[in-house]
Amino acid sequence: MCNGSLDKWIFHRNQALPLTWQTKRKIILQIAQGLSYLHRDCRKTIIHFDIKPQNILLDGEFNAKVADFGLARFIETDQSHVLTVLKGTPGYWAPEWWWNKKITEKVDVYSFGVVVLEIMCGRKNVDHSRPEEEDCLLYLVKTKAEEDQLFDVIDKQSEDIIQHKDEAVRIIRTAISCLQTDSANRPSMPMVVNILEGLMDAEAISDYSFLTWTPMDRPGRVDASGSTTLLPETLSGPR
Repeated sequence: MCNGSLDKWIFHRNQALPLTWQTKRKIILQIAQGLSYLHRDCRKTIIHFDIKPQNILLDGEFNAKVADFGLARFIETDQSHVLTVLKGTPGYWAPEWWWNKKITEKVDVYSFGVVVLEIMCGRKNVDHSRPEEEDCLLYLVKTKAEEDQLFDVIDKQSEDIIQHKDEAVRIIRTAISCLQTDSANRPSMPMVVNILEGLMDAEAISDYSFLTWTPMDRPGRVDASGSTTLLPETLSGPR
């Protein structure tokens, strides 16, 4: 993939021009479509477990592909969740990892929400080079959401972003819906695709308490059942 991974572009480590609004929007939609395929269109549901900008590859036209399936697992057809130890990357872990809740494809939905915020805000989810009140992106977004000032957190380096303020804020709100503490309150990835394509409206979010959970000291083995190693041919569909 000639344009490398997404993190090089959204965290401003590339000497090229910033991604345009339309490119960012396309990338977000294509990541959602890739996850929707894994969660609903494969013979068995596949949980990726490590959705982050480093695992999103961009081709010459900035089309996005979900990559690195080293941690991925099937959900068996007779099960609704998987048995696994903690997987993925800090900053993208869903709360259920810490609460010994059942692990489902909704952990990918949560990670997707974090990635969308990073794309839209042009920064990492944790950045200790920033002032203390701004070093955690999710807390900053929570504060701005409660103040109805979400556009303040959006990366303004894309010159055309101002022309799409309302849509940009809607995408941020969609990301927030993916970050709900209770996985049952997060949309499925097919729903997210429909929202991004304008085929359905996102439910209004009035509860911004998605950051009030406190991780336990160490996550244990989470309540779930059966996992299976993936074969390359299983992953050969569109991503």
